[in-house]
Amino acid sequence: MSVSMTGSGEIATPVESSNSAMTWGPIFGGAAAAIGVTLILLLLGSGVGLTMVSPWSGQSSSLGTVGVTAAIWLVVVQWLSSGLGGYITGRLRTKWAAVHTDEVFFRDTAHGFISWALATIFVAGFLASSLTSLAGAGAQAVGSAASAAGTAAASSTASAADLPTAYFTDALLRPEQARAGATSDDTAATAEVSRILLNGAAAGQIPDDDKAYLATIVSARTGLSEADARTRVDTVLKRIDDAKVAAQKAAEEARKAASTTALLGALSLLIGAFIAAAAAAFGGSQRDEEEDLLVTPRV
Repeated sequence: MSVSMTGSGEIATPVESSNSAMTWGPIFGGAAAAIGVTLILLLLGSGVGLTMVSPWSGQSSSLGTVGVTAAIWLVVVQWLSSGLGGYITGRLRTKWAAVHTDEVFFRDTAHGFISWALATIFVAGFLASSLTSLAGAGAQAVGSAASAAGTAAASSTASAADLPTAYFTDALLRPEQARAGATSDDTAATAEVSRILLNGAAAGQIPDDDKAYLATIVSARTGLSEADARTRVDTVLKRIDDAKVAAQKAAEEARKAASTTALLGALSLLIGAFIAAAAAAFGGSQRDEEEDLLVTPRV
């Protein structure tokens, strides 16, 4: 504490209030109001969002549309709840007597910001726990299926690990008269074709000699001519490439939707904090518009 002396020799000591500038009652009240409004609006948005999704083909909105709509709705929820919570925080706080106007403005904005932060932390924890519960329920639902498929999955993993060796072994032992082998052993021919396709998927393309060999096997199995069999092979390979492109496109759309949602979410949180602080300052200014005067009789 600094002490100064006036020109007349008097000692001037600064006045420090014993009361804290932080009033937790209005902060918790505003945060509770913001949390309640947020939960109500989130349930409303979930109900509306479920109408945009359908298991029937052609009756559901695209993933990008659903993601952008959800992001916009989260922004609206954040702004409305932040504004209401901040305003209630500002109106509920007690009047600070003998405090400068600028200091009152700062305290109001600080109270609104803290109220917004508490509400945001609670809602984030609630959403995280809800998602964790849903994930646990889903894991429990598929637990029996996963354990039943454990042996098959292990076998498939081993087969995938041995795929390069099996593919090159097939290439080394590929008979000159492939037509006779394909017609005599269907199981071996089918397995070899599968290995060729898997190797092509892993490498990104199928070599021309493998395409010719596939055409020979298809011709032997179906009775088509070599030219027609090669056309069928090219058609199937194109369908595989189209499916790969479609999967990549869907993954790209999901990535863009997630990125847009994250960016809009961060921006909405920042704006929500500003709205809560401004609403608290506005509510506090309305609280201080009229002064209550205490009149005491003259002694």
